[in-house]
Amino acid sequence: MKNISYRVALGGIVSALCLLTMFMAGIMPLLYLILPMIAGVLMMIIAVEVSTKWALLTYIAVGLLSLMITFDKEAALIFILLFGHYPILRFYICKIQTGALRIAVKLLICNACILVFFYITVYVFGLTDMIDEFDELGKYGGLIMLGISNIVFLLYDKNLKLCHILYLRRIKPRFRKRF
Repeated sequence: MKNISYRVALGGIVSALCLLTMFMAGIMPLLYLILPMIAGVLMMIIAVEVSTKWALLTYIAVGLLSLMITFDKEAALIFILLFGHYPILRFYICKIQTGALRIAVKLLICNACILVFFYITVYVFGLTDMIDEFDELGKYGGLIMLGISNIVFLLYDKNLKLCHILYLRRIKPRFRKRF
């Protein structure tokens, strides 16, 4: 019983922190990309402490709630389509032995998520301003933005690795001593 109550309590705390982070994206619109990234790092804590399955359930709950209660739907969509599930998937991707294949899988997931985000944003939500911004960059504006997105994603992946190491070496031992 203690194990289940610990999972529920930790899931609730992380969910609340993620929703607070996503809510702040509506208050500070300049951080609409960084705050979903931070919420994704919080998902990693659930995967480390409990399991990836439990983290996936927490991700689904946070994703649905963030769509319903946060102001910035674009940030919520970015969390749902990329930054929320990737830290959980990363545990499985890191098991791939070949480095080039591992990077290729990461970039494939990233590009698929970015393209889905683009089509949902433009064709479902009707935010055609995004297409106009690509036109300002010229004929290859979309490809340029996709390339920049891949670089940002690889930096996010590297930071996730560092956050994971930091959590395991510094935060988790201190947390376990107190409780």
